[in-house]
Amino acid sequence: MAGKKKTQRRRKKPVRSRRKQPRKKRKIWRYILLPAVLVFIAYAIYLDVSIRDRFEGNRWEIPARVYASPLELYPGLALQKSALLAELKRLNYRRVNKPNEPGTYRVQGAAVTLISRAFAFWDGEEASRQLRIQFDQSGVQRIEQLVTRESISLARLDPAHIASIYPRHNEDRILVQLKEVPVLMQQALIAVEDRKFKRHPGIDVSAIARALYSNIKAGKTVQGGSTLTQQLVKNYFLTSERTLSRKINEAMMAVLLELHYDKDDILESYLNEVYLGQDGQRSIHGFALASQFYFGRKLKHLKTEQIALLVGMVKGPSYFDPRKHPKRATRRRNAVLDVMHERGLLDKNERNRFKKSGLNVNSAQKAALTRYPAFLDLVKRQLRRDYRDEDLSSAGLRIFTTLRPDIQLKTEQALSGKLKALERGYRLTAGRLQGAVLVTDINSAEVVAVVGDRKPRSSGFNRALDAVRPIGSLVKPAVYLAALKTQQYSLASMLNDDFLRVEQAHEDKDWTPKNYDKEYHGQVPLFQALAHSYNVATVRLGMDVGLSAVIDMLYDLGVRRPINKFPSMLLGTLALSPLEVAQMYQTLAASGFYSPLRSIRAVLDINAEPLNRYPLSVSQVVDAEDSLLINYGMHLVTKFGTASQLSSLLPQGLNAAGKTGTTDKLRDSWFAGYTQDYLSVVWLGHDDDKPTRFTGSSGAMQVWASLFNTIDAQPLQLESDDAIEMTWIDIQSGNRTDGHCQNAIQLPFRRGTAPQQHSGCSHNIIDWFKKVF
Repeated sequence: MAGKKKTQRRRKKPVRSRRKQPRKKRKIWRYILLPAVLVFIAYAIYLDVSIRDRFEGNRWEIPARVYASPLELYPGLALQKSALLAELKRLNYRRVNKPNEPGTYRVQGAAVTLISRAFAFWDGEEASRQLRIQFDQSGVQRIEQLVTRESISLARLDPAHIASIYPRHNEDRILVQLKEVPVLMQQALIAVEDRKFKRHPGIDVSAIARALYSNIKAGKTVQGGSTLTQQLVKNYFLTSERTLSRKINEAMMAVLLELHYDKDDILESYLNEVYLGQDGQRSIHGFALASQFYFGRKLKHLKTEQIALLVGMVKGPSYFDPRKHPKRATRRRNAVLDVMHERGLLDKNERNRFKKSGLNVNSAQKAALTRYPAFLDLVKRQLRRDYRDEDLSSAGLRIFTTLRPDIQLKTEQALSGKLKALERGYRLTAGRLQGAVLVTDINSAEVVAVVGDRKPRSSGFNRALDAVRPIGSLVKPAVYLAALKTQQYSLASMLNDDFLRVEQAHEDKDWTPKNYDKEYHGQVPLFQALAHSYNVATVRLGMDVGLSAVIDMLYDLGVRRPINKFPSMLLGTLALSPLEVAQMYQTLAASGFYSPLRSIRAVLDINAEPLNRYPLSVSQVVDAEDSLLINYGMHLVTKFGTASQLSSLLPQGLNAAGKTGTTDKLRDSWFAGYTQDYLSVVWLGHDDDKPTRFTGSSGAMQVWASLFNTIDAQPLQLESDDAIEMTWIDIQSGNRTDGHCQNAIQLPFRRGTAPQQHSGCSHNIIDWFKKVF
């Protein structure tokens, strides 16, 4: 019996364990659910923190916008009506019968009537103005206020947007506040995309249910149930993948977003974020940029049918692209107009009238990203002195540059046209010859045009900035200026151009410089040695003045790279880029005043507040008298010397100064020249350093002349003061002579330094003069 009882007790144990099992299950669920709930809460907190962190900081990376120099109009400006019309075309102004809004104009005979756009410049806001510009043969005759007929002394147009510096993903947008968005656009967007936007907590359960039912019934996705808040979350925070986890995240983040921010803030963000098209590599985001991209208008100037089109494009910007698929876009716009009518935003007559209108989108404009790559490269390099790369591509800076689009276009045309002509004329392989051109405004030291490739839109190797090549005879003005500075030499000083041997301690053999024509010319006046670029006379002069003095002069003129102290430097073995040459010649052209070349005028932040100004900086490095003497000598280069052909290539009366440059075996062709207001440096050559077959005068100078035939340049004026006296000099002897002598030339001298010995007229000198000049 005792044994049986023990057995029975042992059999009852499983019964007791079964009674305890529900309690264990509850413990297990507790262990599972509690951590899951905690994880969910933690994840929700993480999402909440992430949303607020991004939403309350810089919500978008806004590209820097780069603007050209604005066109300033004033009576007496040498600007033809055709040039103004070309500028208005660049600014996307619309020609109409009667200007009635900013950005429109009308042509009436010799007058142009326009309504300018308001614009925030670096020196303040410029209001929209109604202007009438009257032209005559010389240019702008009169500017007047259209309504009052009051005369205006100065009017400034909004500058052309020439480029943008985009973030990595190339998103572009123009930020606007909700109050800047037409109420009708807000109402239409809500009516079409999310009717319960003002009432739901971020998600619309009924809309999700309807979409789910429709999709199941159709067997595919035919309808979406996302609210505007969900769409914003998807565009702003999430990827485009279609997974259940992403949809859950989207819903959670939408609800969290609605908990922290009001409906107006969410709607404003949506209006700035929504994707509305593609422009090459640039993606168009936000209604403000889309309005300008498709219609060339600000949001506040959009018509009702244009609002309907943009709202309709939200559903599929590529599918409903009005330029590529106008019929499809028209149907979508009309469907939006129907919805607007159903919601009471339009009456029946308005809806029907707007349906009959055309799309009226403007022609596609090439993205400003690559319009002027060589100039933009210069701008970026100068900006990096003051700003980080991420500031340039994401902080929404507004950069006002010195580019003159009209001169830039003419520079591009001059280079490409002459390169093709030179290749044909010298039987060179087509498409191989390369070139670079820079143009500066002498008075302001502003770079107004840069071309770094025969294909101006190419964004590859920028020869204007990076092609460091021997400059040849372009170095010689520094040699002659260093000599004039000593006051031991004048333009009439006689130089020896006979055979010369220069001992070189570090070379196996001595150096014997030779002239380009392989001849020696005996005793020649200094101005003639410069004009004809005599190598031997130049080397003798440089050796006498001292290499150190010449190098110091190059540094004074603006050269900043180390210069090797070798005699061959006197003939241009020094290698510089076209930009560096332009800096050097800018100082010569500016009468001895050194100013760092600049491509930027000012930088504003995203709110149009000034960040940085780049004012003109000036320092005198060459005396006024010496500057006049060397400029006079450079002018004679274009009259009697290696650039004498310019007289027949330029418009009558357009005096200039300049210097040709040719390196060994005709590898490099250079010309640097200037008038009263513009300087340009031209380089031509092959990237592989092969000979070009032409000199500085037969190559680069041809490009320079072609350019200066098209821009409104003022003739060079070499005005002297009391410290300078003009004296007639005998070319052969360098002595004083009479002005009526056939061999006489009038030269400037520092007062009291002109030759005192007098020579009579030579009766047979005219034959020599013709031979030399």
